[in-house]
Amino acid sequence: MAPGNRQGNVDDVNWTDTLMEHAREQLYIDPPRIPIVILAAVLIYIAFLLLVKIFGSRVLTSMSASDAVIIIMFGAVAGRVILGHPPTLAAGIIGLATLMVLEAFFGILREKSGLGHLIDREPILLMFEGAIVTNALRKSHFSYDDVRTSIRKAGIGNFADVQAMILEASGDVSIIRAGSPLDPEMLKDVRGAKELLEAPAQNPHTK
Repeated sequence: MAPGNRQGNVDDVNWTDTLMEHAREQLYIDPPRIPIVILAAVLIYIAFLLLVKIFGSRVLTSMSASDAVIIIMFGAVAGRVILGHPPTLAAGIIGLATLMVLEAFFGILREKSGLGHLIDREPILLMFEGAIVTNALRKSHFSYDDVRTSIRKAGIGNFADVQAMILEASGDVSIIRAGSPLDPEMLKDVRGAKELLEAPAQNPHTK
């Protein structure tokens, strides 16, 4: 065989070996790392639940540019912790599967055991009959500007058109328009609703 052909075959073998090595590094996970990835996913999930419980559902909302940055950073930090070094496809799949199993487990726990109030924050009433509930704003770390932003997002142009505004456990803001029939049962699990159903209205423009 000519020297040039031998050199070409060697180059092809080296290129193939290099490709396979890079593919292994990107796709494969060493078996001893598997329980570490699972444990990291479990711990970061529980830590996130505790932080939301402590700081409130407000941290899950995106009312400003800084909120969006924080939410993005949550995902980046959690992903980095779970994947470890080096991040691989297999580690990512294991991490995602662990998070989905945890979500399913806690969903069943909420439904079957009635412990949802221990896991999640209670919904909290932020406005009622056009009046801002100032104590609720402080407890939920919601600002007056956040209230106005939520009203605008709902397509409402007046405080008086808000019958109820609720910060849900998920961080979403629910708004019930004035004039819509409101069954008290809808506010049964909402913190502060029972007291405010009979409370006099406040000035909606008072911060």
